Amino acid sequence: MLALLGFSTILLFLILVISRKLSVLLSLIIIPVFFAIVGGFEPQAIGEMIVAGIKQVAPTGILLIFAVLYFALMIDAGLFDPVISGIIHLAKGDPLKITMGTALLTMIVHLDGDGTATFMITISALLPIYKRLGINRLILPCIVALSAGVMHLVPWSGTMARALQVMQTNAAGLLVPVLPSMIVGIIWVLGVSWWLGKKERKRLGVIAFDYRHADELTESQKRTRRPKLILVNAILTICLIFCLVMSILPPSALFIIGFSVAMLINYPSQTEQKSRLQEHAANVFFVSVMIFAAGVFSGILTGTKMIDAMAQSLVTLIPAEHAGYLPALVGVTSMPLSFVFTPDAYYFGVLPVLKEAAIHYGINPIEVGRGAILGQMTVGFPLSPLTASTFVLVGLSEVELSDHQKFTFKWAFMTTFLMTLTAIITGAIHLL
Repeated sequence: MLALLGFSTILLFLILVISRKLSVLLSLIIIPVFFAIVGGFEPQAIGEMIVAGIKQVAPTGILLIFAVLYFALMIDAGLFDPVISGIIHLAKGDPLKITMGTALLTMIVHLDGDGTATFMITISALLPIYKRLGINRLILPCIVALSAGVMHLVPWSGTMARALQVMQTNAAGLLVPVLPSMIVGIIWVLGVSWWLGKKERKRLGVIAFDYRHADELTESQKRTRRPKLILVNAILTICLIFCLVMSILPPSALFIIGFSVAMLINYPSQTEQKSRLQEHAANVFFVSVMIFAAGVFSGILTGTKMIDAMAQSLVTLIPAEHAGYLPALVGVTSMPLSFVFTPDAYYFGVLPVLKEAAIHYGINPIEVGRGAILGQMTVGFPLSPLTASTFVLVGLSEVELSDHQKFTFKWAFMTTFLMTLTAIITGAIHLL
């Protein structure tokens, strides 16, 4: 019963969001509450689940609020203007070079393992170029999502930290055997970027234009630029990312401090500070509201035990005679299941069940973990409505979530499929 309610919740959510019958925000709140009531849960219990879910996402909410503010200040100050100018100079109006550059830039930036930071840097730097050339707006978040998804297998990402904890192993045991898969994934993403860029080049041609980023700025944007502080801001950002990777402080604390320092350096007067906060209030509000709405969704699914029931039902679907295919099946389904399970729900709820099932059937449990990281909240996280960074991606790209999902899903699924196939060929995953 609980499993049926859980899958019904997910299915109705996807249908309403993709068909645009209901907004993502309202869907995240109304649908789980409705099914919790249908399941016979008391109003007070549902309220406690909602509060528990909000408490769980609160640190992430604080992190994203101040991360959005920090990178918004860096954009205002002009930190990324040289990047934009450099890409324009190298691409020379060629959509193919732009899309390839998008993939490479995203992969480099995402070495920090933080999706929100990656999306803010890359989208902010590249969106003006895509707009000016007339490139299909959905291509930018697609390539950024694919590139970040493959690189999210770095050991210090949140997803990998969860996987390593559950599998009780280290990066050498879990990640190193699937490095060939990661390389194939990178090559595939570059190939997709080339294909999409080639189509846009055929549609638009190579556009010869004299584009100087500084000339395109409005008067208000020019007033916020701090060209003399670019080096200072670059050093501050590099230090922030270094501290993030090295876990010197909790991420939320780092961005709170980083934002405060950046504001003080670039906009010391209170009038300027108030102006910057008012300018970015709408974006911050959108991101924070979505995060807490997602907390309602995950809180109810977890509190009602729908997540546990769905995990158990998935395992029971595997016939004993086909148990040897379990790691491969986990790999192939890992990316689509990012739409169904939050990172915590999958890695702390589903994966332990799959791990025990593997042991029961005489399969090396580490292979189940390898299958999981090939897509579940790695390749899949930039499409999932259950991760806050997805809303940062689509919001900054100025596209609808449903359009982004429909455009990107096939490429993301093929990424995971090819990575899983490579893992089987190289022996990281066995078919018994």
